[in-house]
Amino acid sequence: MKQTRRKFTPEFKTRVVPDAISERLSLSELAQKHELHPHQIAQWKREFLDKAPEIFSKGETAQKTTRDALHENEQLYKTIGQLKVDVDWLKKKLQS
Repeated sequence: MKQTRRKFTPEFKTRVVPDAISERLSLSELAQKHELHPHQIAQWKREFLDKAPEIFSKGETAQKTTRDALHENEQLYKTIGQLKVDVDWLKKKLQS
């Protein structure tokens, strides 16, 4: 009989990881409590801690991206304006 792999929801992982970070219980005790392998809990904990700085920097990144986009748009409008002036000047010169 083939056994299917268990899939864990992000909500379940979110309940387990804080317990692992607090270290009130050992990984073995947590694993027994949640019916998991200790290695799985350690992996989720490591993944969470590796990605934690991204969570706190997202506001800065979004703000920086918006600022960059506005600056780029401003530069594009400036270039379009200059090109329009050049085209109008060339049309005028050709008609003379």
